Amino acid sequence: MSPPGFSNFKFFNVTVPSQHVVHVEINRPEKMNAFYGPMWFELKAIFEQVSVDPEVRCVLLSGAGDRAFTAGLDVAEASKPDNPLTSPGAIDPSRKATILRRHILELQDVVSSLARCEKPIIALMHGYTFGLGIDLSSACDIRFCLADTKFCVKEVDIGLAADVGTLSRLPKVVGGVTSWVKEICLSARVFSAEEAKQNNFVSRVISGGKAELLKEGLSFAQYIAGKSPVAVQGTKAILDAAWGRTVEDNLNYTAVWNAGMLQSTDVQRAMLSGLRKKTPTFEKL
Repeated sequence: MSPPGFSNFKFFNVTVPSQHVVHVEINRPEKMNAFYGPMWFELKAIFEQVSVDPEVRCVLLSGAGDRAFTAGLDVAEASKPDNPLTSPGAIDPSRKATILRRHILELQDVVSSLARCEKPIIALMHGYTFGLGIDLSSACDIRFCLADTKFCVKEVDIGLAADVGTLSRLPKVVGGVTSWVKEICLSARVFSAEEAKQNNFVSRVISGGKAELLKEGLSFAQYIAGKSPVAVQGTKAILDAAWGRTVEDNLNYTAVWNAGMLQSTDVQRAMLSGLRKKTPTFEKL
C-alpha cells in the first residue's frame, strides 16, 4: 500500500512494508530500471518528501524485476535529438557549455537529494548495478547486495567521466581515492559482490534470491526504525558532516547539535527502558 501522497509516481513504487519504513522501488523492469528524463524528477520529489515526513524513520531503495537494481542511464533515450547532451543547442561553445553545466547540476541535485535525506537509506542491490546504480547507492547510507550482483562504474565506456556523484562519493564511502577506486573507474570493468565487500562498498552480501535480500533489508530497517528518531537522524547528520570537516570542527558541530537534541524526552525514555528491560516507544520527529 502506498502512503498518502506517494501514489502518483509512474516510475517508482512507494510502499510502507512496516511501521515507519518506506520502500522505494525503481519500477522500469522492462528496461532493467534504466533512467531517462521524467524518472530523475520523480525520484527527487520522493526523497524530498520522505526526508521531512514524520511517519518515516528509515527508507529502502531497490529495483523491480529480477535483472537489475538499475542498468544506469537509458542510452537510447539519451541519444535522442531533444536530449541536452546530443542536441545542437546554442550556436557557440560557451553557450552550449552553459546549457550542459546547468543540466549536469540538475541531475547531480537529484542524486544529492538521497544524500540530503534526513532519514537513513538502505540500498538493496541485485543483478546489474551499473553507472547510475553506483551513483545512487553511493548516496545511500547503507548498502546490501545479493551474492551474484554485478557492479560497474560504466561511464568511460560511453565516452564520459561519471558526473552525477560516483567520482565524488565512491572514494569517501570506501575510504579514499585508492588504487582499487581508480582501477574500477578508469577501466569500467565489472566487479563482483565479493570484491565490493572486500573494498568496503557494501556491508552485507546476501545469499539466495531477491526475496532474501528484501527480507534482510526490511529486518534491518525495522531495527533502525525502532530506535529514537532524534538519535538516529542526529547520528546520520553528524557522520555526514564529518566528511567535510576536521575532527575539531566536527566536534564543535556535534556539541551545537546535541545542545538542542539532548533536551529531547527520547534520552530519558531510552535510559529508563534499559533499566526496566522494556522496549521504548518514541514520538514522531
